[in-house]
Amino acid sequence: MGAASRRRALRRLISEHAVRSQEELIRLLAGRGHPVSQSTVSRDLEAIGAHKAPDDHGPGRYVVAPAPASAPGLSAVLARHVTSAAASGNLVVLHTPPGTADLVALALDQAALPGVLGTVAGDDTVLVVAAEGTSGAALAQTLERIAEVKR
Repeated sequence: MGAASRRRALRRLISEHAVRSQEELIRLLAGRGHPVSQSTVSRDLEAIGAHKAPDDHGPGRYVVAPAPASAPGLSAVLARHVTSAAASGNLVVLHTPPGTADLVALALDQAALPGVLGTVAGDDTVLVVAAEGTSGAALAQTLERIAEVKR
């Protein structure tokens, strides 16, 4: 399992549990099939925009910034670099100008969108694989809506 899958799991754990420490996150992630080190958890927390917020029960708990679909960074990258999207089965093919597919794939991976299993980038094409239960057509529509936020 890769970083995008692990970060989706991390985001879900933080939203479902009152997580107060990185040690707790390491245990919870391992229980979901993602054995990780403290340094990996630290990097992943930063990548998903998680931070500790004070609460009434002690040192605070981890919270995550707004959902990825509203993240201005992702919408800006998609709006600027995706020229077309086409779906087939559980796949979405995004076309970009030459040399920018890796930027789009990285933005999608870091956003850890629900329904995205992973990405593969070429020079001017990104293959987005939809997770089980998500169709390529539905995912393509979601990506187009995110891109439209910025256009």
